[in-house]
Amino acid sequence: MVKPSERRDMAKKAVSNNRASIRLACCAFTISETCYRYESKLQPENEIIADWLIRLTQNQINCFFGPCFLYLRNVKGFRWNHKRVYRIYRELELNLRTDQGNA
Repeated sequence: MVKPSERRDMAKKAVSNNRASIRLACCAFTISETCYRYESKLQPENEIIADWLIRLTQNQINCFFGPCFLYLRNVKGFRWNHKRVYRIYRELELNLRTDQGNA
């Protein structure tokens, strides 16, 4: 299954190579023209969240999302939304870690 963001990238590539118009590329890759034109607004605070998550998970292999989020919320006092922190946690692919000690 291809993500909408990947389909958007493929459509932009087709348009930039002069192979298709925006309308035709959007139709071919089944995305809306709004999705094609969308530009995400990365907030500088996301880098701070990513930095904290990397630091927490490097120190302890078994530190998963729940304990990391609770530490940031209760100990450090950050008021970030759990959905936002989890999205960044997944983008860093920290949810794909495996136990290296039992290999």
